Formats: sequence, C-alpha cells, structure tokens
Amino acid sequence: MKISTIETGYFKLDGGAMFGIVPKKLWEKKNPADRNNLCTWSMRCLLIETEGRKILVDTGLGDKQDDRFRSHFEPHGEANLIDSLRLHGVQAEEITDVFLTHLHFDHSGGAVRKNNKGVLVPTFPNASYWTNEVHYKWALQPNQKEAGSFLPENYVPLEKAGVLKHIDVQRDPLEWMPGIEVHFLYGHTEAMMMLKISPDNHAPVYYCADLIPSAHHIHLPWIMSYDVRPLVTLAEKESLLPQMLSEGAELYFEHDPVTVKAKLKKDQKGRITV
Repeated sequence: MKISTIETGYFKLDGGAMFGIVPKKLWEKKNPADRNNLCTWSMRCLLIETEGRKILVDTGLGDKQDDRFRSHFEPHGEANLIDSLRLHGVQAEEITDVFLTHLHFDHSGGAVRKNNKGVLVPTFPNASYWTNEVHYKWALQPNQKEAGSFLPENYVPLEKAGVLKHIDVQRDPLEWMPGIEVHFLYGHTEAMMMLKISPDNHAPVYYCADLIPSAHHIHLPWIMSYDVRPLVTLAEKESLLPQMLSEGAELYFEHDPVTVKAKLKKDQKGRITV
C-alpha cells in the first residue's frame, strides 16, 4: 500500500468561522489573518494505491465555479488536482475510486468538471465515486446553515452518470476495503466519513477531514463554527484522540496550510497535542 498527499491549492476562509469560540488573540498566532480576517487553508487530498486500485480521497475545490463564487474564497497557488496526480505518475483515467468524506464544495468540487461542450461530467471517467445515502440525502436538502457549502453541481451529475455508490452507514467503524476502515461522524455534518488506513508493518494513518482540519484543531475546544453539532464534534474528538495516540497513528490534515501530517503526544499538562 502506498499513500501520497495530493495538493490542490489553497483558499481563504474567515478566521473566526474556522476557530469558533477561540479568541482571535490566540488563533492568529497559529494562522495569521489578512485585513479581511481571512486565513489561508490548504485543500489536501490523499492518494491510496493498493491491490490494483488507485483511490483518491476528496477532490478539492475544482475549477468550474464562476468568478463571483471564487472571489469569496480566493483560491490560489500553483497546484491543482490533475497536475498533482500527474506528478505522482497517475492519470485521471487511472483512478478507480473517488472517496468523498463529505460533499461540501471544498471537498467535492473537483469530482465534476465541464467538458469542451460545457456539460458537467465526472472528472475521473473510470472511477466509482463513494458517499453514503444518509449524507447524500442531507446534501440534497441542506439546512440553511450549510446550504452555501452544498453545491448540487458537484455531486448530482455523478448520480446521473451512474457512478455514485453508497457505503452502508453503521454505528461502528466499517471495513470498506482491506486495510481501509470508515468512521462515521456527525459533528461537522451528517454522516461525514473519516478514513483509518492501516498499511502493512506501519502505524495507522487517519485522514481527518473536517473533524480535525488542521494541527491547531487537535485542542479540544478548537472547533469550527461551521460544525452543525459542535458538542458532538467535541465528543468525537474526546473519544478518538486517545485511541489515535495509543495507536501511534499519523494524522493527515486536509486544511492545514503548513503541517501535512503529525503524530500525537502529550504535553506537560497531560493534554494531547502534536
């Protein structure tokens, strides 16, 4: 099994929204804001190559949104999804599976592209795309808090093309493929899926998605205002972080602009940190 990070560029989000109740005086030391209070964040995907499969985890923002939409989030940087895959020797046609942790635009935007006729088509023509029915129904009828994050053009074309598949939602973690386990989480959004990957002779790897979007969000109270159930996020972190620590796991951070991955440790006060 081979695991590679796929960089798709950066975008900007409001610092207060990303750090919730944490005072700006504290979080700005971690990720300085610009004059509009916007911080830069990564959109870092994962490539898993295993047993004849090339699995892409999340797809970044994509490039099909109009200038007005892009002006709100200021995507920037030289990296993009397709070129980053090519740098790892992988063509779009070789991707066998696209695993979407959830369908917010910064995670699913690259799943669909416009062809030369302006028609929305799957970016990866030979891939199965994976979500789950609980989350998909949630995305089709979003609440007002999340409505701006769910863009149907990012996932409805996948269903119409017949390439969208659903993982069965369960209370306990589910083995999706050999060495790849799915955890279903409900704090950030309904039935978000986090991956635990267990390479042979290696400590587990967690792709944290928006449970822990950056290394700074390891701290328990550092929870995004975007989360629909922040107290559930807190409980999920309280449950999972000690397990991750005991396993000696590596955590991959999808949105951290600097830190790609890290192992957990305890500080002098006994708190879990990196």
